[in-house]
Amino acid sequence: MAAPSPGEGAEQALGNDVSWPQCNKALPAAPAFGIVGVNNGLASTTNPCLAELLRWAKAITVNPTDQPSVALYVNTANPGHAGSWWPTSNNYPAAHAVSNPYGTCKDKDVAPACAYMYGYAKAYDDAYIRGISSPSDYLWWLDVETGNSWSLDQNANRAVLEGMTDFFHSIGADVGIYSSAYQWGQIVGSVSSSSNLYTLPSWLAGARTAIGATANCSNAPLTPGGTVTLTQFVSRGFDYDHSCI
Repeated sequence: MAAPSPGEGAEQALGNDVSWPQCNKALPAAPAFGIVGVNNGLASTTNPCLAELLRWAKAITVNPTDQPSVALYVNTANPGHAGSWWPTSNNYPAAHAVSNPYGTCKDKDVAPACAYMYGYAKAYDDAYIRGISSPSDYLWWLDVETGNSWSLDQNANRAVLEGMTDFFHSIGADVGIYSSAYQWGQIVGSVSSSSNLYTLPSWLAGARTAIGATANCSNAPLTPGGTVTLTQFVSRGFDYDHSCI
């Protein structure tokens, strides 16, 4: 398959993902589906042109795939005390007690209990303070990349993502994981069947061509119980997404 040009997305059943790097720039024309980044590169931030990018995605009228016409993705991290905020309890927001599978978060501990609460809180913020209307209507992809801050403790990193997943599931939203096999292995490692991440769909990064992205649909998912439903490649300055379903 030749590299697509802007405007060829619908014809080739390819979607595009966009975020803060596309602010005030030309956007892909006529994608089959759109995935919009909610943050400004860090888990604690808001994409300054989120509203504009959502309007672009919601204008999609032709979607020959089984992907949602509009989905969202959020940055993830485990910054610990180096971040701008770290939880000190199992409450978020302040008046709401969260059921924490790792026990009690206290004293700014960086162990899994507080890491879980950090993830839960970041997902809450993504849903409710960044300008998303009807957050339960979307599929939320968790963007897991080594470019963000992570602990050397893979169990704590996994707890962050489990906290995010539990929050999104609590509002009735679907969740998936975006990463490459290498980055996922470095950050999270193996995932057992007891984790809520185990069956989540995978969106695989790393392909350089449309042919490579198609082939990556046959790769192993990021978690043993999941399925590869989406793969990504970059062409002519745009991120393209190939539907595996």
